Amino acid sequence: MTDTVQEPTQEQPTNTAQQDQNNDLTINDLAAMKNIIDIASTRGAFKPNEMVAVGTIYNKLSAFLDQVQKQAEAQKAQG
Repeated sequence: MTDTVQEPTQEQPTNTAQQDQNNDLTINDLAAMKNIIDIASTRGAFKPNEMVAVGTIYNKLSAFLDQVQKQAEAQKAQG
């Protein structure tokens, strides 16, 4: 057998600023996560003993998104 050295691919980002930007978590990402949890729970993806943890995170995420929406509406009313 012959050992081969694999060359790095062109797909690897070289700019750390670009990497940081791609790792940003947005409000839209959080809203998508909330929807994913909702869909997964509707389809029975979670075991009964996992439901408390899933529900707790879902409630925190929902409350955070509601707060962000209220802040955005308040800023629109002021501006």
